[in-house]
Amino acid sequence: MPKKHKSSGQEFAFLPFSPQQQRLLHWWRPGSPYAGCDMMIADGSIRSGKTIACICSFLQFAQSNYSGQNFIVAGKTIGALKKNVINPMLQILCAWHWPYVYHRGGQDNSIEIGDNMYYLYEANNETSQNKLQGLTAAGAYLDEAALMPENFLSQAIGRCSVAGAKMWLNCNPAGPHHYLNEEYIKKADSKNICLLHFGLDDNLTLSQQTKDKYRRMYNGVYYKRNILGLWVAADGLIYPDFADHPEEYILDDYAPGNIMYATIGVDFGGTTSAHSFTLTGYSRGYKDVVVLDEYYHNNRKNERLSPSDVDKAFVDFVRRAKSRYRVTEAYCDSAEQTLIQGLTAAAMRAHLGVGILNAKKGPINDRIAFYTSLMAQRRFKILSRCKHTISALEEAVYDDKQQTKDIRLDDGRMNIDSLDSMEYSTEAMQDQILYL
Repeated sequence: MPKKHKSSGQEFAFLPFSPQQQRLLHWWRPGSPYAGCDMMIADGSIRSGKTIACICSFLQFAQSNYSGQNFIVAGKTIGALKKNVINPMLQILCAWHWPYVYHRGGQDNSIEIGDNMYYLYEANNETSQNKLQGLTAAGAYLDEAALMPENFLSQAIGRCSVAGAKMWLNCNPAGPHHYLNEEYIKKADSKNICLLHFGLDDNLTLSQQTKDKYRRMYNGVYYKRNILGLWVAADGLIYPDFADHPEEYILDDYAPGNIMYATIGVDFGGTTSAHSFTLTGYSRGYKDVVVLDEYYHNNRKNERLSPSDVDKAFVDFVRRAKSRYRVTEAYCDSAEQTLIQGLTAAAMRAHLGVGILNAKKGPINDRIAFYTSLMAQRRFKILSRCKHTISALEEAVYDDKQQTKDIRLDDGRMNIDSLDSMEYSTEAMQDQILYL
């Protein structure tokens, strides 16, 4: 039997809702111009107040209109769903003094409110839709819907077969050819969908200082999507600000005493690519992220290294790094376990005192967004001796043959290896660094 978790008593602190949030709250109610719609899509900028208004609207609809029914609540991952939706939802229920039971630990994570059951799902791949099969629902709330596979949304629509069922979708924009934009937003009238667009000014809880901070955090395509809330393509240079203003980022030196610690990223090269190591340091308070040193060996242009040669190069690189900085860990391309085992053994023999770990290797676009944001905030620095990494940052472009997706061009001529090792070095800390 799944464990039952009742209210902890922590209540959500409500502040006034903006006019746009009020429209979202009440779009389904009789008398609203959108009352006849079957679905509501709230898109727009980050931190614009979409999520809280969606949760309140969804709960009010479900509890006002149904008893003894099932509802779908889904996010990209269960972890993201708990952070973005479940935690604030439980606080909202406490503030409203609505009793609930949170079932978790079994196969079906769910929240029981009165006689209704809200089933929790993650939608991170094409097979996620299988979990919905057989369910009959009276409504659904899909958080970060643009990150979900198209078949999951299609399946959720099919599951909402109870009379009067409605759906809530919340998302930040992606590319203009994303299925959500092409098949739902552009066809909203014919599909009976209510569209509500949000900007930072629609969240009355944000001060002007906070809004200005978020506007500084992004540039390029990420500014257009995350701040302006536009469905725009990622094309051309990935880091245009770096390419246009390298003097803002490139330094001849960075005082070792100002570096708290450093980590290493390792990308292993095949016959037509390169071995790349990147040393990245973090200043006090994570104010700056600094690329301090690099190693680069092109296997295509030079003789391919043997595994023992790679081990030796790595040991030499770590020793050089540790002579100036406190180096804690090395994050390696997890696709090459044999080579990682070799580095681990070499590090032990050399008494390097550095942990050898698998790189996280999350979505490339998450890594790109991290560095784009650091650059927009002028928190990214790189030492002038890191020639290969500087060149890679200046030349990195999106693949213009795959404009329906945000794909970094990797044609065998671009130096993707230096970018990969740089990203591996910071990926484990990027979320906490970005929002400090």
